[in-house]
Amino acid sequence: MWDVFLSYSRQDASQVRLLHAEFVAAGLKVFTDESAVAGFAGISDTIRSALADSRVLLAYYSLGYPERPACQWELTAAFLAGLGEGDPRRRVLVVNPEPGTAHIHPVELRDTRHGEPETLVADVLAHLRQVPGPMRLDAAPPRVYGELPSAVGEFTGRLPDLWRLHSALHVQEAPLVTGRTSAGPVQLRGMPGIGKTRLAREYALRFGAAFPGGVHWAAAGAPRPPQAPEKPCLYVVDDVPHGLPPRAVMELTAPHPLVRTLLITRSRAYGGHGEHLDLEPLPEAAAAVLAGAPEIADAAAGHPGALGLLGRAAAAGRGPAALAGRLYQPGRSLLDELAGDELTADHVRDALSAPAEAQDVLRCALALSPLPAGAETVAPVLAAADRLPHAVALRRASAGLAELTVRGLLTPAPHHLHPVTAHSWLHHEGDPARAETLRRAVLSSLGAATTTLDGPGLRVPGVRQEGITMRVREAERMAAFDLQVELVSRIGVQELPADSGSLREALTSLNTLFSFTRDTLRRYSIGLEPGTAPTVRSVADHLLNEILRPFTTRWHPLLAAWEAHRPPHTSPLDHERGWAHAATFRSDLNALREPLQGVAASLAEISGAEFGISTGV
Repeated sequence: MWDVFLSYSRQDASQVRLLHAEFVAAGLKVFTDESAVAGFAGISDTIRSALADSRVLLAYYSLGYPERPACQWELTAAFLAGLGEGDPRRRVLVVNPEPGTAHIHPVELRDTRHGEPETLVADVLAHLRQVPGPMRLDAAPPRVYGELPSAVGEFTGRLPDLWRLHSALHVQEAPLVTGRTSAGPVQLRGMPGIGKTRLAREYALRFGAAFPGGVHWAAAGAPRPPQAPEKPCLYVVDDVPHGLPPRAVMELTAPHPLVRTLLITRSRAYGGHGEHLDLEPLPEAAAAVLAGAPEIADAAAGHPGALGLLGRAAAAGRGPAALAGRLYQPGRSLLDELAGDELTADHVRDALSAPAEAQDVLRCALALSPLPAGAETVAPVLAAADRLPHAVALRRASAGLAELTVRGLLTPAPHHLHPVTAHSWLHHEGDPARAETLRRAVLSSLGAATTTLDGPGLRVPGVRQEGITMRVREAERMAAFDLQVELVSRIGVQELPADSGSLREALTSLNTLFSFTRDTLRRYSIGLEPGTAPTVRSVADHLLNEILRPFTTRWHPLLAAWEAHRPPHTSPLDHERGWAHAATFRSDLNALREPLQGVAASLAEISGAEFGISTGV
């Protein structure tokens, strides 16, 4: 039987040899593996046998330790052995050569004493007196309530994510380093097929000893939270859809303090609800194991779902190069064919239900890929393709990027489109003509940019730029909205109470509407449009020339003349109260409320936005 199993990264071999010598000199039997253990296939039978015959594992937890898969397998096995005995620290000791502890997972190991050099041997000897026998690696399976999802293929490359998930669910176990005394819900987020459900399943099976009350698995559409548990348990809610109101998300969380809730979702819209763990594509080495061929690894870009399907097809005798090529052919998706299911439709279901501007931005991102898609990159494309002012196109691009990001279809800035998402969207594109228009505009954007009447813009192939007539509908709506927001906050629309407030500030507030209105019309390139329906320009002319100008023309010189006679030691407000025309000014100001609210109502008809102000018209 070994007293200590030394687990370490090869880059730390020289330091570990010194530790080994100290332990041996103290009479301890120490196992070290100087060979190169195979990476993602797990630990070898020899290592597993040695670990099962050891009393404790001592992890030399440097920054490089988590990067070595064999170390993660060893640590996982020993940690779970201690967890099965009631204390995860029982079978794991840590030496931390780094100044901080943030790199150490699981979180329970962060607030333990990390092997001070001068007392390390004595501390190990003291700990070994508490664990007389070897560790048991075969833990009993957890009690499962509900139905665990099935799994195909091996679990590869996600051990660090298992630790991150465990730490997120148990932040309260190390209050001194996390500052948390209670655990909230955890969201496991990522794009479709990235392995969220598989990771949660693997965690539930491996770490079942942490939840003696069992693992409760449910779908978001049919939640089944544990009722009055007597022991800690795990509650997993799978496939939480995008677009739920905050209250509905809260109702998916089990409120009992003994329940750890894990929500699995592709949406990034619930960021304020507990912790979140974003699952990324597999690292290159792990992806290569699943793919079995570089052509497949490159085509799937670390996406476990696609890698598994393509890798199994290659193992069955289909040529890797031919498989990669088939991904780009029209007709039924190769991934759907291999899966025997329309899984690509599920991959882009949130795109198919997204607003039109988000779908357009997705088309631009597809044409730009592998370059990132940013608002300043996409806006000129939309401006050129739709003949929009640059300000309107920029707003559409920003809104579309935000929508796609929160739906998990683009990465957070810089916004990249994953090749599997691109493949899925191509096979479910609902408007190929629109996609081609934007593709041409994107290609043009990669050439020389030109300047249009509306500001920065592009020439669209096949369209004579000088013949473009600006489409004003959306520009009108946005300009109306901006004016409406500005107007309803002004004194005049909001009543100025008697004997309160500043007359000068009220007049200045109304005066600034002149410059704001002119700037808004210029920003959105609003022109004079014929017709009987109200336009932003006609409403603006009515506001400035028929409502505001008569008021300001009368009262500005009168108030300025009175202000010029203010005594040095009298405050402006006190001086205003002594003005003979103050009451008349207030009366005329309040008389503006009805016509200004009428203007706000006219703008609301154009913008489609209401602010709950009674117009009286």
